[in-house]
Amino acid sequence: MESLYELWGKRNPQWEKRYQDTILEVFSDYGKGVNKYQDARGKIFGAGYEMFILAFFIGLYYDQTKPLTDDKAKLKSLGQAIMYWGNIETRTGRSAYPRIRDYMFAALIARTDIDFIALEKGDITARSVVDKMIEKMEQYANFGFDYIQEKLEDDPNHFFKDTAFLTVFQTFLNKKEEEVDSDGPEEL
Repeated sequence: MESLYELWGKRNPQWEKRYQDTILEVFSDYGKGVNKYQDARGKIFGAGYEMFILAFFIGLYYDQTKPLTDDKAKLKSLGQAIMYWGNIETRTGRSAYPRIRDYMFAALIARTDIDFIALEKGDITARSVVDKMIEKMEQYANFGFDYIQEKLEDDPNHFFKDTAFLTVFQTFLNKKEEEVDSDGPEEL
């Protein structure tokens, strides 16, 4: 019997096609594969799933989801199962990063409403649990893509600064520090 992690790893999440021209192709080598051409070498990210991962974490850390469109014709998948994300990176100076999948899986387990007792009893299937996890994953990423899209509409050069994506994630840390500071000193 396959584990939830193995079943999840075989899946290929979907995203809305409207982000292809404005985000995936702008920031990643999406659809190009590995090549030596100047156009691909100038991209910030390699494979398209790297932008999906980034969008997922934006949604996760904002704790915001956005359902995908119901129109299946407006959806697309990345063409590579999750189990292969980050396994091999051929870009100079980049290492494989397979642990990111572990972190994504752990976050989805924590943030998806799963009845593990029902799963253990056989009242629900592992497939239905993974379906819920993939749906949550897609919704987090969809919020993240929407967030990136809005920033680009406000300022087309917003994410072309060296530390732009890093700054997005630093805002989460700053918010956590502000929350701790606003709680005031602990009483004894």
